Amino acid sequence: MARQNTVFKEAYNRYAAALRTDTALPSEPEIAAQLGVSRSTARAILTRLSEEGIIRWNKRQKIVLRQPTDRDLFPSEETDSLHDIIERSFMQRILADDAAPGMQINELELAREIGTGTTSVREFLIRFSRFGLIEKRPNSHWTLKGFTREFALELADVREMFELHSAAEFGRLPRDHQAWTDLAAIRDEHHAMLADINQRFRDFSVIDERFHLLIHRASKNRFIADFYDAIAIVFHYHYQWNKTAARERNERAIHEHLDYIAALESGDQAAIETACRAHLRSARQTLLQSLPQIASETA
Repeated sequence: MARQNTVFKEAYNRYAAALRTDTALPSEPEIAAQLGVSRSTARAILTRLSEEGIIRWNKRQKIVLRQPTDRDLFPSEETDSLHDIIERSFMQRILADDAAPGMQINELELAREIGTGTTSVREFLIRFSRFGLIEKRPNSHWTLKGFTREFALELADVREMFELHSAAEFGRLPRDHQAWTDLAAIRDEHHAMLADINQRFRDFSVIDERFHLLIHRASKNRFIADFYDAIAIVFHYHYQWNKTAARERNERAIHEHLDYIAALESGDQAAIETACRAHLRSARQTLLQSLPQIASETA
């Protein structure tokens, strides 16, 4: 039941964020197909939208009365999957200790903080360990081996190959695909963040992860999806590691994202590749500047 509730809340937030005032909504089966949920979940979404005064629902006619505000949406802690919760807790622990090599991670302590079983935490750590950043020790302990320049460069090279392919595939999606609606919602969130950049620049890593995940899903390649799910932890949290000039760095990345989104929406493959390469080149530079070990290795 808890999982079903999470599915409803996540789908509700996703659908509500894309609504536009005075537009008519499609049928329940069409909404269910757009969101990838059951018809009962689609009906529950419409019911809540109606109860909140966001839409007027009169039999088959459904009209958007107003755009939802942040208060109308469920908080992220209620919509995140267990994997996302474990990932966030894991990264918060690393960030709190400046990702120092040799840092100890205890499965039992991490599971207790999250409020889940150790099996889920262990599965996450095992998956993350494939990249050589953490190492298993006896008695449910793990050791952080540290982020090196060599690792960061290898990671950036592979990410570039995968994302160039995914971005090209995104540009070829049919115009009625749900991904375009999701992209428009993310574009609007970028503009909203830019309008209040002094207060919201610290939130950039969250929208950065959502944006790139949306692009990679367009590839429909299980190997890319599996790889991306693991390395996203490094690439999208690195914005928090180095606090120096964070506002300026994140603001620049937002503008790069908007250029990237405009290229995707144009469908011009040459423009998509140019925008993608420009942003990935910048991301590589900020990743290298953010890693704690880089300064000592290049000194």
